[in-house]
Amino acid sequence: MLSWEGVSEFVAVAETHSFTAAAGNLGISTAQVSRQIGALEARLDTKLFYRTTRRVTITETGQVYYNHCRQVLDGLAEAERAITDLQQNPKGRLNMTAPVTFGESRIAPLVNDFLRRFPDLEINLRLTNQLLDLVAESYDLAIRLGELEDSSMMARRLSSRRHYTCAAPDYLAAHGTPHTLSELDKHNCLQGTLGYWRFQEKGTMRHVRVKGNLRCNSGASLVDAARRNLGIIQLPDYYVEGELQEGRLVSILETYRAPDDGIWAIYPQNRHLSPKVRFLIDHIGDGLR
Repeated sequence: MLSWEGVSEFVAVAETHSFTAAAGNLGISTAQVSRQIGALEARLDTKLFYRTTRRVTITETGQVYYNHCRQVLDGLAEAERAITDLQQNPKGRLNMTAPVTFGESRIAPLVNDFLRRFPDLEINLRLTNQLLDLVAESYDLAIRLGELEDSSMMARRLSSRRHYTCAAPDYLAAHGTPHTLSELDKHNCLQGTLGYWRFQEKGTMRHVRVKGNLRCNSGASLVDAARRNLGIIQLPDYYVEGELQEGRLVSILETYRAPDDGIWAIYPQNRHLSPKVRFLIDHIGDGLR
C-alpha cells in the first residue's frame, strides 16, 4: 500500500532547499523533517537530496519524484477547495445558452427561480438554436436537446423529451386517422426544418420522409396550423402537451413513437467545475424531472 509519510516534508525541502526552512513552513521540527526524509529515502531505496553543511540540492531522481508529488499535492488541494466551494453560495457571472422555445418555456423559469435563491449571482442567458462554441465565446453552460455531436465537452443528461405525432380531431374526422406509417402519404404533413419524421418500427429507428403544403421553422406556428385542421404535425412534448390535455389535438401512431431523447447540460471540460455551474445544473435537472 502506498504510504504518504514524508511526502509533504520532501516537497517542502525540494522547494525551499533547506531542512530548516521546510520545518518552519510545515510547523514541525527540523529533526522531524530529517527523520521523515531519511525514512522516505529508505523506503524508495534512493537518494533524494545531496546534503552539505551549507546547501541542500535535489538529485536527478529526486527531481522526477518531486514532479509527480507536486501534482498529487495540487490535486489534493484542489479537492479540498472543491469541497469548500460547495458549501458556499453561488456568486459572480455565469454565461449560458439554450434553444429558443425550450428555453422560454422550461429553462428561463428555472433560471429565474435560481436567481431568486442566489441574488449575488449574475446570469447571462442567450436563447438561440445555433450550436455556439462554448470555449471560444466564453459560455459556462449550454442546454442541448436530442442526440449529441461528438465533442470535447462534458455532458450530463438532465431529463428526456418525447415527440408526438398529432392532429386536430376535426382533421382526422374529415381525412381519417392513419394507423400505419405508409398511410402518412395520404395526409398533409406539416413539416419543420428536417423534412422527415422519427419513428420506431419493430425495434428499428426509421426516418420517414413526409410531404405537405406547409414547412415552417416555428413549432408554435405548426401547432396553430394543426389546430386549424390543416394537417398532421410531429413535435416535442413542450409544444403540444397542453393541446393534447385540452383535446385540441389528438396523438396518433403511438405504437410507432420513437424512444424519448435526451435533454443535456453541456459544459467545457475542466478539472474543477465551479459551484455556481454545478448548482445551476442540479437545479435545472431537478426542475425538469
